[in-house]
Amino acid sequence: MAHIIAIANQKGGVGKTTTAVNLAASLAVLKKRVLLVDMDSQGNATMGSGIQKNDLQHSITDVLLGEVDVATAIAQSEVGYKVLGSNRDLAGVELAIAEQDGREYILRDALQQVAQKFDYILVDCAPSLSLITVNALAAVDAVIIPMQCEYYALEGLADLTQTIDKIQQALNPKLEILGVLRTMYDARNALTRDVSAELEQYFGRKLYDTVVPRNVRLAEAPAHGLPIIYFEKSSKGAIAYLNLAAEILKKAKLKRT
Repeated sequence: MAHIIAIANQKGGVGKTTTAVNLAASLAVLKKRVLLVDMDSQGNATMGSGIQKNDLQHSITDVLLGEVDVATAIAQSEVGYKVLGSNRDLAGVELAIAEQDGREYILRDALQQVAQKFDYILVDCAPSLSLITVNALAAVDAVIIPMQCEYYALEGLADLTQTIDKIQQALNPKLEILGVLRTMYDARNALTRDVSAELEQYFGRKLYDTVVPRNVRLAEAPAHGLPIIYFEKSSKGAIAYLNLAAEILKKAKLKRT
């Protein structure tokens, strides 16, 4: 059965989609069967996986509306993992399902149909708390939170942890924070070090040892429709996401024993 994990942060620009795409690719390189689910109408995770969002035969929208089953909508990328893609059609789904019974559990029920076929299912969430994001958080086992080490990011993190608590109480009792990932990390910056210390004190073992540095090649990779490991495998960004994948696998193994 797959580990189903959301990559989420209600603050934009923190490396959420970058993390979703590159963690998916890194887990695939480490021989794991991976599905990346794009739950953002911008479709950036889809494009970053080398799939043209406007050319999708089927998308997550069709799944949420019940027009196709999830297996039919999954596309094979050329970068080692499969993708349940998204485009701007997703923006209209919320109104369409708003009055539907069990609307919060549509994604959960869909993913259960294919959970046996994957080791990891990663869900890239939009940076907003909508019914679509609620669907994502109701469907997953845990959340990875990417965040920059800056003051406003701490405020956003407080909002997100409150949201996770509410979803846990109302919809998904098993939901937990799997880990917090420091992104765009610059150890030369005093504020970065101060915020990092606060995160370590608050989250303890849930704070990943891996940090993702600011890296030009990492920023360039999406324009080529490639995860960083396929774009520049020797870059600091590629090495960081491989380390993150290895750290996640190690913790999952320890949890099972």
